[in-house]
Amino acid sequence: MSKQEQIEQTIYQLLELLGEDPNREGLLDTPKRVAKMYLEMFNGLEEDPKDQFTAVFSEGHEEVVLVKDIPFHSMCEHHLVPFYGIAHVAYIPSKGRVTGLSKLARAVEVASRRPQLQERLTHQVAHALQDALEPEGVFVMVEAEHMCMSMRGIRKPGSKTVTTVALGKYKEDAILRRELLSMIHNK
Repeated sequence: MSKQEQIEQTIYQLLELLGEDPNREGLLDTPKRVAKMYLEMFNGLEEDPKDQFTAVFSEGHEEVVLVKDIPFHSMCEHHLVPFYGIAHVAYIPSKGRVTGLSKLARAVEVASRRPQLQERLTHQVAHALQDALEPEGVFVMVEAEHMCMSMRGIRKPGSKTVTTVALGKYKEDAILRRELLSMIHNK
């Protein structure tokens, strides 16, 4: 039995356990749709964010590179409900080595497509960039709304969680960090 078929069977059983009739018209294809969705949403499990940094160029650029407001969505591993928001990824190249800008967004995408914690997502992106490019500094900030806080439990829609990871010069130099935060928050 394929992975998709196993998930379909499990969703069918879940619907039954919840008291639903999986054979009624509106739910007939739901197990198949949910299985397909989960396989898509969790396909980051098969990739390493670090592998996204394949394009590296020597450009002589040694100042900050920042891609901000990268939209993402992920699934809270505690409740399997979405959390979503934006990521800001910055680095200071070492010896002028830069990567394609889209690679920063791709690393966020890969790290987010798995059952995840926001703290781990932030860490994975930062360390993938650090390991791949060995830049002078890395800073990653993730801002997200968690449906596990918005639609259940405490029910506080609109609340945002912010996580950061600072490495190298961004960890050591508060002035550099403040300068970067100013760039991030300057819309």
